Amino acid sequence: MLSILFKFKKEKPIEHMIAEIQKGNTALQNRLIHEYKPFIAKTVSSVCKRFISEEDDEFSIGLIAFNEAIEKYAVNKGGSFIAFSELIIKRRVIDYIRKEAKVKTVSLEEQEEEEAAQTYLDTRLSMDEFYKQMEQEERKEEIIHYQKVLQEFGISFQELVEQSPKHSDARLNAIKIAKLLAEDRELCAKLFEKKQLPIKQLQSKVHVSRKTLERNRKYIIAITIVLAGDYVYLRDYIKGVLS
Repeated sequence: MLSILFKFKKEKPIEHMIAEIQKGNTALQNRLIHEYKPFIAKTVSSVCKRFISEEDDEFSIGLIAFNEAIEKYAVNKGGSFIAFSELIIKRRVIDYIRKEAKVKTVSLEEQEEEEAAQTYLDTRLSMDEFYKQMEQEERKEEIIHYQKVLQEFGISFQELVEQSPKHSDARLNAIKIAKLLAEDRELCAKLFEKKQLPIKQLQSKVHVSRKTLERNRKYIIAITIVLAGDYVYLRDYIKGVLS
């Protein structure tokens, strides 16, 4: 596994390879997928809690998800493609497991009511617990990925706690600035490229002082990363604050 990763690093960063693939290099795409099959199998196995081979249906789901990650990865935003693809693979496998669980429940419903009633109830309770565990796993993976991206900007969770605006109005204003930044393609690209808040450009678009922008710099960056990225749970929380 490590030999594969180091092999690509010596040739060219994988993010550069993704950029070439997105321009239409299908030969490179096929090669990349083939070389990263061990990575895909390992990622899928971590979700299924068992060894997954290329013959398993779950592996096929992971393979499709890896290809989806190649197509969806935003090269201009930077960040690790490996971390991004790992997140997508785990989400798609979890979705597949959920669908399979629903199919099994439906088959129970089709049994004779008197014979299946207790079994169905037990299965429903087990499924509810299963869904809770899957959701916790998804949240955990999302937070791990988010933490890695924050580190690329030199931001830690501890710093966010310490430097977040103390008053609710100040937090809301910072979130609105982050939303504006995430929706501005040019400024957002500059943020991810330079790993710095484009304060000068933002000043012309928002009605706050430079001092305020600098004071809330890390918080604004952190929120922008969520709004511009593939963070289902974290984004829902921010939307709740905005609404």
